[in-house]
Amino acid sequence: MEVELKDIFNAKMSDSDFHRLSHFIFTEYGIKMPVAKKIMLQSRLQKRLRELNIGSYHEYVDYVFKDKGNSNEIVHMIDVVSTNKTDFFRESSHFDFLLQEGLPEIYDRRKNRLVKIWSAGCSSGEEPYTMAMVLNEFGLTHSNFDFQVYATDISTRMLQKAVTAIYTADKVDPVPMTFKKRYLLKSKDPAVKNIRVIPELRRKVTFGRLNFMDTVYDIHETFDIIFCRNVLIYFDRETQEKVINKLCTKLKPDGFFFLGHSESIMNFNVPLKQIKPTIFLRV
Repeated sequence: MEVELKDIFNAKMSDSDFHRLSHFIFTEYGIKMPVAKKIMLQSRLQKRLRELNIGSYHEYVDYVFKDKGNSNEIVHMIDVVSTNKTDFFRESSHFDFLLQEGLPEIYDRRKNRLVKIWSAGCSSGEEPYTMAMVLNEFGLTHSNFDFQVYATDISTRMLQKAVTAIYTADKVDPVPMTFKKRYLLKSKDPAVKNIRVIPELRRKVTFGRLNFMDTVYDIHETFDIIFCRNVLIYFDRETQEKVINKLCTKLKPDGFFFLGHSESIMNFNVPLKQIKPTIFLRV
């Protein structure tokens, strides 16, 4: 039976259905969902009801949790729940630090000059591709330098977009002109305003799905640099501390750790020493 669109648009989420979803999202993914976000959650899930031909949120909640959890639908639900704001060269002082201080320091102390960097919470890819531009730029003036970028996110939808590396022209406005000329390609069709990151840079970036709430992160690399910016603000304080400690198990001694400018680890029991605002050293 086909559910009419007007029925979906008129559907309301009950407090009990919201509690079931919000409790699950927080417990399994660490994302805080206070009652104030009920309307937002209802709005974001409306498209899923339409696509699944489901006429009520109660029916949708039952669908999510049937047979101890509908894993495919849970992935879709987390895709629409997670917040994915990002930009190229966001909080650009971090990339200035890398070029001027961080990378020279790593380069000078390492015999193996392969630098590994992790974008933890990469969204649609702007951050890891910015990293790749900056590291490649450093390599142009430093012999035997090479790098690998690893990027993870909880949203499969964002990861798919990141892999394609295609962005609208306005998204690349923050990219310096010299970098645009070197690392970005315009469409051959003048009617299409999209740009794409060059293949040489795309090959340097590997993407994977990661849930910060996993007990152990199934990553076999250790990194010289980890960016985890503007992600922890969606977690409570206890979860933030746990996530940072798990990330630090993948960070080499004296490796650099970057937080977003609005985030803090004050009074956290973590193996990090602050060297600049939101920039830390693994101890």
